[in-house]
Amino acid sequence: MSVQIKFNLNEGLYIKNPQESKLGKKIIQFSIILISEIGFETFNFKKLATKINSTEASIYRYFENKHLLLLYLVNWYWEWVNYLINFYSMNITNTEKKLEIIVHSLIFATENNSLVEFIDESKLHKIIVFEGTKAYHTIEVDKENSIGLFKSYKKLTANIASIIKEYNPDFKYPKSLASTVFEMTNNQLFFAKYLPNLTDVKKPNNSEKEIEIMLNFYLKKLLS
Repeated sequence: MSVQIKFNLNEGLYIKNPQESKLGKKIIQFSIILISEIGFETFNFKKLATKINSTEASIYRYFENKHLLLLYLVNWYWEWVNYLINFYSMNITNTEKKLEIIVHSLIFATENNSLVEFIDESKLHKIIVFEGTKAYHTIEVDKENSIGLFKSYKKLTANIASIIKEYNPDFKYPKSLASTVFEMTNNQLFFAKYLPNLTDVKKPNNSEKEIEIMLNFYLKKLLS
């Protein structure tokens, strides 16, 4: 039996909360599958409707457009990573161990698990790597930021930054380092698999563990 995790995402992302219905969960589940297979540019609601044996109109009852659907998926991922960091650092007082938990959570948030039945984390992570920045590197970023559509990313980076400050109260750039380590994790995982000349990771079949060691090295060197 899957544990039912429900994240409270910004209501501006959707018309009807997809986590509240069977069809909504199906839209999320198969949009992740389809976008990971064909890419966001090729993806549209007509193809998704065919995939779930429904209609475009039914999808538009949940999302105004595919951009907001992508932004919903990216927000869900940010919340998921933050959940893992909080879960694994619960009752941990050693700040060095907390830094290691951050890195481990950032890397292994990409692995499939049984906690959420309608989310394929590995496929969602592929979307984050290939399409994620399209959700906020847009001309509408100021408008979307003003209504809180990036709140989940800010919450994640603030959480990581607070642990960085706890480890080294004198470090001047905790937010910058927090967002950098998040993006760096995804970039290094991508480079190890697709562009190996851009990374020093030499074991693509075991890249996660090697990247975990590398990121812990960077963090502790910067913060010591």
